[in-house]
Amino acid sequence: MTKFKLDKTDHKILDMLIENSRVPFTDIAKILEMSAGTVHVRVRKMEDAGLITGSSLTIDYQKLGYSFIAFVGVFLEKTSQTQFVLERIIEIPYVTVVNVTTGKFNLFCKIRAKDTNQAKDIIYQIDDIDGVTRTETMISLEESINDKTRLMHSIFKEIKY
Repeated sequence: MTKFKLDKTDHKILDMLIENSRVPFTDIAKILEMSAGTVHVRVRKMEDAGLITGSSLTIDYQKLGYSFIAFVGVFLEKTSQTQFVLERIIEIPYVTVVNVTTGKFNLFCKIRAKDTNQAKDIIYQIDDIDGVTRTETMISLEESINDKTRLMHSIFKEIKY
């Protein structure tokens, strides 16, 4: 992995790519008053360094009818069962995020469903996995903050040029 130091131009490029990962390099180049080739080289260096890993597309699940979000804390009989349980959870497509955690839960899952009935079925599927002793569910009333740039901007402010 190549090491290099980010500068303010790299930060501006990252800002634009985070906002829209499909923005053409030519558009970035026009805004930053540089050549598209220079933008391409800078992005390639960030990719080679492992700072940028691919690009992503954001799906509006609400428009697809999946507006119910819940977080499910999973308690395991033994922590040694973590990998086994994770392999079963990954088979449930409505579980969109899983974190292995310390503290109260062994695993913390985010689920998406059409409604409470479907969410109940998903939670039951998790409960039925061997090694899961119980679950605790929290319903999301609203996702208030989902900001991709705030942390990045704070990190950039810490960097000395």
